[in-house]
Amino acid sequence: MKLSTKGRYGLMAMYNLKENMGKGPISLKDIAKDENLSESYLEQLFTLLRKAGLVNSIRGAGGGYELSRDPKEIAIGDIINALEGDLSLSCCDLGKNENCNKLNECATRDILNKLQGKIEIAMESMTLADM
Repeated sequence: MKLSTKGRYGLMAMYNLKENMGKGPISLKDIAKDENLSESYLEQLFTLLRKAGLVNSIRGAGGGYELSRDPKEIAIGDIINALEGDLSLSCCDLGKNENCNKLNECATRDILNKLQGKIEIAMESMTLADM
């Protein structure tokens, strides 16, 4: 399993907001420059982060983005899920796919279900403040 650029760049950008917390809104241009990322790509990511309620956007001169809440309250899983959608280790969605013809005899379902649970616990136990 490999996290896409959405997830990696989103984490970098959110870290940047955390580091600049209390300094007012940060522009995407500044984040792009600090993190060596594409500003246009960040625009796409921040649309998703804003819709998920993780950042607030401030318009006008001196505008930009800021975290919507304390970094201790933003789980890494919240960020990843906002950008990547729900991560699933199995193509059959761990037995939730009732159309799967091997549902009752799947050799991988149990182990993938356990791994999925561990990943979800880890992503929810770590916050932006831990970065």
